[in-house]
Amino acid sequence: MRHMDVVITTLAERPQLATSLWFADTWPEFILNDLVGRSHFGQISEVFPEFTLVATDPDGVVVARGHSVPFALHQEGRGELPAGGWDQVLVWAFRDQRTGTSVDTVSAIDVTVRADQLGHGLSATMLAAMRENARSRGFVELVAPVRPTGKHLEPGTPMREYALRTRADGLPADPWLRTHVRAGGVIDSIAPCSMTVTGSMVQWRGWTGMPFDIEGPVLVPSGLVPAHCLPDRDVVSYVEPNVWIRHSLSSAGPT
Repeated sequence: MRHMDVVITTLAERPQLATSLWFADTWPEFILNDLVGRSHFGQISEVFPEFTLVATDPDGVVVARGHSVPFALHQEGRGELPAGGWDQVLVWAFRDQRTGTSVDTVSAIDVTVRADQLGHGLSATMLAAMRENARSRGFVELVAPVRPTGKHLEPGTPMREYALRTRADGLPADPWLRTHVRAGGVIDSIAPCSMTVTGSMVQWRGWTGMPFDIEGPVLVPSGLVPAHCLPDRDVVSYVEPNVWIRHSLSSAGPT
């Protein structure tokens, strides 16, 4: 399937697709146990359907989804993109929605393509649609706490060093960062504690199939950084850095 064959709309426009958003994805199981994510992520499509994008193929089958949330970045006590990244922006967005706070920025939360449709450029198409959706609603900036797709291959490399690595053409070496920059995004900063997952040793064994019986750093499959195991306290902690990218929406973006 070519990506130009898909139809992309907001969930608000096609609410009947709500139950079809939750196809199998490629997120590692331990990340699904980020407590902020567990308490907020599943509610995005219900609370913010106009910021939830859904892509269907010619047969009407959902092949990709994109979640984003509006929030107030430029208010007292905020202003800067937070060190807490993905977790923090979710907390802010849902708090702003509950309190009726005037929002000024949209944050991407995820773009997920069905596994059998990867490699067709659909992620870039979804990102472009997310940019356009935010712009059409009067926002001048989309931000994104990006989880670089190749970083798990170098868990020991500092995120800043990895994020700023470029190819000969000047674009980021990482594929997902490169997609964002090609779309008009600019790398802003590192969110050092964007996702946090803590659990017991038994929980982490269940999530990863690894023993977690030695104190110190542990490399986990699909982890961007090592987890840290403390057997004497029966605690394993994983604190993931992400990369903040800013997308100016003052124009339609690159053509």
